[in-house]
Amino acid sequence: MDPAMPITPSSLPAPFLKQHAVVLKMGAIAVLVLLLLIPLFLVRSILTERLARRNEAVQEITSTWGSAQSVFGPVLILPYQYREKVLKDQLVNGRLERVEVGEVMQARAFFLPTTLKAEGSLVPSRLHRGIYEAVVYDGSIRISGSFKRPSFEEWKIEPQQVLWDEAELAISVTDLRGAKQSLAIRLGDNLFPLQPGARMEGFAGGVFARIHGMGMALQSEDLPFEMTLSMNGSHSLRLAPVGVNNDVSLSSAWPDPGFQGAFLPAERKVGPDGFQAHWQVSHYGRSYPQQWTDKSPVARDAVLSSMFGVALVSVVDSYRYVERSIKYGILLIALLFTAFFLFEILAGVRIHPFQYTLIGIALCLFYLVLLALSEVLSFSAAYWIGAAAATLMISLYSAKVLHGGRRAGLIAVGLPALYAFLFVILRLQDYSLLIGTAGLFLLLALVMYATRNIDWYVRDQT
Repeated sequence: MDPAMPITPSSLPAPFLKQHAVVLKMGAIAVLVLLLLIPLFLVRSILTERLARRNEAVQEITSTWGSAQSVFGPVLILPYQYREKVLKDQLVNGRLERVEVGEVMQARAFFLPTTLKAEGSLVPSRLHRGIYEAVVYDGSIRISGSFKRPSFEEWKIEPQQVLWDEAELAISVTDLRGAKQSLAIRLGDNLFPLQPGARMEGFAGGVFARIHGMGMALQSEDLPFEMTLSMNGSHSLRLAPVGVNNDVSLSSAWPDPGFQGAFLPAERKVGPDGFQAHWQVSHYGRSYPQQWTDKSPVARDAVLSSMFGVALVSVVDSYRYVERSIKYGILLIALLFTAFFLFEILAGVRIHPFQYTLIGIALCLFYLVLLALSEVLSFSAAYWIGAAAATLMISLYSAKVLHGGRRAGLIAVGLPALYAFLFVILRLQDYSLLIGTAGLFLLLALVMYATRNIDWYVRDQT
């Protein structure tokens, strides 16, 4: 043989092919399993595309209804004056010199309430854009509490430097496009309308009220407030613990809440008819003070990290389940190919690599069917319809490939068992690793038991 000639299967001696037929077949099947990762990857790319399209549809719905809501406030804002030395260019004896002069500057001080009580209810509903769905709510929150007399002592600001009659009250709300009525806040015995606009650095949205003429009331020992905030929102509602003591209650008819944020509810009641949750939070759990000035403003990230609330979680996110099932696709293919390989070894049936390829493609098409059906049906219905279609196709094909209805019947029983095994793993998220490992251990034990009497060396020589 020419040493320069490459060795191909056709150029190998017949005894070599015969003696290593099983190993070569196993290698070919392993390569085919890896190649089938390509169609699985393509299905996953389609899933990513459909998920992005779903997110766009949900974004379109929430952009017109109302986004996830976060509430920070109310915050009392008091402007004050102070004198500061600055360098200025002035003419001195006919020459331009830089001299130090005193100027009256103005800044703002921000004060959070001493107590905060919030009672909110969320009325959920579902909006659709084509086949896609978004969970939205109509929310109403009654907010009450009190401010204590603002103190400027830590900044060494005298009371006469404070512009008491130019005070404002501000509340930051993520999205107030869904507000259905005029908003107002009651301070003491006075009712002040709230106007749209941001008054705190880093917070783009919200409302505020000019509480001019409240100078004497602000200098009293205690100033109660009360308001009702009505708004449309989607997905979640969160509040910041602005009070020294915070008492928050939220309720809804939504049966699947997801409590989130820096604090979990002290009490909760969740059932098929909805949920009720109650938080009792102190100001020790946050990283920003009870009062500050705009010389050293509170960072927006610090406020966001202290928020807590609830999300209206979708009962089933079919895209998430489809994505998880695709991750197990290579396992399903490998297990079924193992079954067909055992038929070759134990029953003497010869299966061509092309037939393995068709069976593998049928298994990959199951995930495409699952994705398509899950957009219009529940995930469970889509899963079992797709599994039934794949099982029927492969079983009918196996009747000819395996040269017998009995062997095809074993495939018709074993493949649904594999799909059921995968379905259990998908549903049991916390115990999926445990159940999956136990199942694979059992399957390996069955393969070892079925092949325990085979002398592989003798088989290669015959």
